[in-house]
Amino acid sequence: MADERRRIPGTGWLLHSPELAAPIARLGRPLVKSVVQRVQQRARDGEIGPDEVLDAVHAALPRTATQLRHVVNATGVVLHTNLGRAPLSEAAVQAMGEAAATCDVELDVHTGQRGGRAATVRAALRGAVPEAEDAHVVNNGAAALALATTALAGSGEIVLARGEMVEIGDGFRIPELLESTGARLREVGTTNRVHLADYRAAVGPRTGFVLKVHPSNFVLRGFTSTVSPDALREIGTPVVADVGSGLLRPDPVLGDEPDARSVLRQGADLVIASGDKLLGGPQAGLLLGDAELIRRLRAHPLARAMRVDKTTLAALEATITGPETPVAAMLHQDPERLHRRAHRLAETLSAAGVPAGAESSEATVGGGGAPGVALPGASVTLPQRYGKALRGADPPVLGHVERGRCLLDLFAVPDDEDELLCRAVLACE
Repeated sequence: MADERRRIPGTGWLLHSPELAAPIARLGRPLVKSVVQRVQQRARDGEIGPDEVLDAVHAALPRTATQLRHVVNATGVVLHTNLGRAPLSEAAVQAMGEAAATCDVELDVHTGQRGGRAATVRAALRGAVPEAEDAHVVNNGAAALALATTALAGSGEIVLARGEMVEIGDGFRIPELLESTGARLREVGTTNRVHLADYRAAVGPRTGFVLKVHPSNFVLRGFTSTVSPDALREIGTPVVADVGSGLLRPDPVLGDEPDARSVLRQGADLVIASGDKLLGGPQAGLLLGDAELIRRLRAHPLARAMRVDKTTLAALEATITGPETPVAAMLHQDPERLHRRAHRLAETLSAAGVPAGAESSEATVGGGGAPGVALPGASVTLPQRYGKALRGADPPVLGHVERGRCLLDLFAVPDDEDELLCRAVLACE
């Protein structure tokens, strides 16, 4: 009897077949070839027949040339760091596509001379935050703080309250970042209380600036006291405030979450914020405030190493000047509408034999934003076994498991993904 493996299509024949011409143009020959070889091995192992190889190759080809995939965020965390934080608006995505080609990122097309990089983004930020005389953009919030520390303090000292020496996600500690630049920290106050007199006693000729850091992912309550930027300005040294989450203006939904406009009005000379959190844009570090301080930052050699690329600039500008971002839309959505969606999904799934229910739930902002703020929403409830199965769906669905159940929180799931969510659950049966 002839060996069936001899009938497996060869690599060269498959790669030159008309059926794979479009995937090769879209994904590149090396990627398609690797998929072909994996499928051929499946045929050699007897998992599929020789006549099924070409169809299996088509089924195994990814949609794009990256291994990053869209994930349905049903965790109830709006800015989920493991899921890339803020989902971009359609305007930002289109702007990135425009900038991805050859573009005038550093060209004045009217004069034909070199133009200022990020000039339009800086203008957009000044328009959104009129209290800022100027702005600068780097590749993330940590870079913004590192640049400010290096340019303004050097090997000198930074005065920081003990209660603001925080650790955020993945073991990242603010004090370690500051000290890595060569600066020294002067800690003032206690964990829960700090006074203006503490700062006055610590500031001296080697002080680069006084730093205020938003606690970000925890809340300190009870017998506490802090010092506002306007009071700190009386000391006569620059006041830098890291507000973290990227909120540019107050939002009543977010309680006492600090925003750039308010903090600058309160007396901060320089505000540091992130672009991919509550602002709802791409990963970026924003520096807003005093024009002379921004000039010093921009002129520092380290600024070149931290600059952002053209697609980030385009997405950031579109986020600031464009329509409402997905993050803003989520934060201000109607809880009753979420309940209706959850019940409708649960009814559809139950009718198909899935043991599904619907109940109220509370979402969180995430990304270090608005700690302690509960966002009322609704979830679809499923047996715990669905948690693992849904992570293997296409696209993957990430919920969360608690008390022996898998909860699919709809707060961060756009309306147009409900059908996708339903299909993914049904495919687990």
